[in-house]
Amino acid sequence: MLYALLSPAKKLDFKPIPDLLEQLDLKPTQPALLAETSVIIDRAKKLSREQIKRLMDLSPKLAELNFARFQIFDATNRNDTKPAFYAFAGDVYVGLNARTFDKSEIAFAQRHVGIISGLYGLLRPLDAIQPYRLEMGSRLDTVDGTDLYAFWRDRLTAHVNAVTAKLKSPTIVNLASNEYWSAIDQRRLKCPVVQPVFKEIRAGKAQVISFLAKKARGVMARAIIENRWEKPDDLKGFSTDGYRYDPRASDDVTWVFSRKAK
Repeated sequence: MLYALLSPAKKLDFKPIPDLLEQLDLKPTQPALLAETSVIIDRAKKLSREQIKRLMDLSPKLAELNFARFQIFDATNRNDTKPAFYAFAGDVYVGLNARTFDKSEIAFAQRHVGIISGLYGLLRPLDAIQPYRLEMGSRLDTVDGTDLYAFWRDRLTAHVNAVTAKLKSPTIVNLASNEYWSAIDQRRLKCPVVQPVFKEIRAGKAQVISFLAKKARGVMARAIIENRWEKPDDLKGFSTDGYRYDPRASDDVTWVFSRKAK
């Protein structure tokens, strides 16, 4: 069974969607690692506006916004929240287009998709989150070390292993960015990994274009969900938006999908 890992997005959309959730008869779920989230929040609440500005290289306006978010953050809050699939709004989630999934597709995604987060560790699609910004690469020191990698690596690796252990013959499809994928100790994963790479062919040369690759990761995650793909070889049939699997450019782990640049 495939288990796709995504990155979160800096861009958020917290407009309420009660009608959609009611129509699909869905209820938000609780993130599994809230105890760890609370540890990070307790540390973040002690940061000044200037420290937050430097920590994430933010403008004064964004530093003020995120200072306020940290100060009011309450892990037990269930009001100012939104399911992760609908709250993230960056390029990956444009490609994913979660609002158009039906109930059965969301149920499949809940078991087969995880979102790595600098604050929440690992999120399921329906996990309720509050507005936040905290990149995994942030050098926020905790009792475990000088950055979030030190805090999350053992915890996140163990949790991913526990989640994938519930699937039959699991394979991780890494659709996350290097920043987030690096938070997992890949040597300790108990199942194989496939890492798709998306390239644009221009003047006979294939290259990764960041924002197009991000969107393609979301599109592939959508294909996994819509088609209920279970085996790694199913991915080789991915052809949305003109992409094709390139066996000559691929190896056992890195699978290249390319298309002619539009």
